[in-house]
Amino acid sequence: MVLHLVPARYSATSLVTTVVPRPHLNLVFSEATAILTAILESLVKRTRVLVANRPRLMRELVMATIADQPDIEVVGEVRNESDLTEIVEQVQPDVLIIAMDEPEKRLGQCGFLLGRYPQMRIMALAPEQNRGVFYWAIVDIRTKPLESSEAGILNALRERPALVGSAHN
Repeated sequence: MVLHLVPARYSATSLVTTVVPRPHLNLVFSEATAILTAILESLVKRTRVLVANRPRLMRELVMATIADQPDIEVVGEVRNESDLTEIVEQVQPDVLIIAMDEPEKRLGQCGFLLGRYPQMRIMALAPEQNRGVFYWAIVDIRTKPLESSEAGILNALRERPALVGSAHN
């Protein structure tokens, strides 16, 4: 490819029209636009969403709400709840959307899934109650100075560190 310097009096359009015949000009611009669009889309990290909301109507409404968002990609839907763990394993979504029909059951299920996939977030929706819950995992690593002696090592092994925010008795 040879690069020619162009005097400043030429605009990009006049330069292109002198190099590319007029009938082909629209084709060149449309191809360039398509290439630039593809490059920009590859630079934007899209949030990968798996929809497992029930009933089917709610699942379809959720998918219709997020389907046209340029920064969100629906990577699948779960029709049968028994397939949920397997499909999460396959598609590894950033966000899982589920129904919040049985809160206690959902809390256990969310804990299990977030234990396996701590980078994933879970959105549980209960539209008939006009509410939802957003679950995510946080890994919190703490340090404490340790006395480098037999007693210090044994004390550290026997100590049960308190969880952040837990009450002390």
